[in-house]
Amino acid sequence: MLDISVNGVAISAAAVAQEAQHHRAPDAEAAQTEAARALAVRELLLQRAGALGLVASPHSEGGVRESEEEALIRAVLEADVKAPVATKAECRRYYETHRQRFRSPDLFEPAHILFSAPRADADAYAAALARAEAAIAAVQADPGCFETLARTQSDCSSREQGGRLGQVTRGETTPEFETFLLALEPGQLCSVPVQTRYGVHVLRLDRRADGQELPFEVANSRIASFLQEASWRRAVAQYIALLAGQARIEGVALRASASPLVQ
Repeated sequence: MLDISVNGVAISAAAVAQEAQHHRAPDAEAAQTEAARALAVRELLLQRAGALGLVASPHSEGGVRESEEEALIRAVLEADVKAPVATKAECRRYYETHRQRFRSPDLFEPAHILFSAPRADADAYAAALARAEAAIAAVQADPGCFETLARTQSDCSSREQGGRLGQVTRGETTPEFETFLLALEPGQLCSVPVQTRYGVHVLRLDRRADGQELPFEVANSRIASFLQEASWRRAVAQYIALLAGQARIEGVALRASASPLVQ
């Protein structure tokens, strides 16, 4: 990596190597590049803080105290970056465009009987599948025996509740389990065994409560906070690009702009 400097202030290779530990990247070289950019941006902001004559006033939050450098960077962004506040009309437009995001989750109350077996053990998995098929046939003949079978045969701790798993939402079970769960009507037994990495399940859906759309008045404050945060991030990125366009940076490439900061 080339020697790195910002307006004549050098950033050492050791500093880059240390910073690289905090960056996820596909390889070491990419991590070092991201680290070099981060350190160059930090130096730009610290130099701007010096030019403004700012004094560090570290804050504490949750028992964690800012370093002096963090306090200076926060101060310079607060001084120089102004992001517009989202209007109610903008929040309303976002709500209308993304209504599916503002609804309570669908709730499911499944019950299952698990015959545990590792997929890698073909014989054990086949045996579990056969046991599940037999259990399904028994429940189809006598629906009232589900709980008894769960208590006596299931390998899941839910056997103590007759196989009932309580309330779950989308994404809380394995993809295979959820696929069959979504296809069931309340009170319906799945007619085929459900195969997952945990083994083979006999699945029944006891109840389902579809989520309800949240009214705009409830979602408004959350939307406003989201739009404000997004606006702030854009403004900071534009501000850093402007600083980079006015600086002499060597050894690392930053997105630079010679245009005034536009919100």
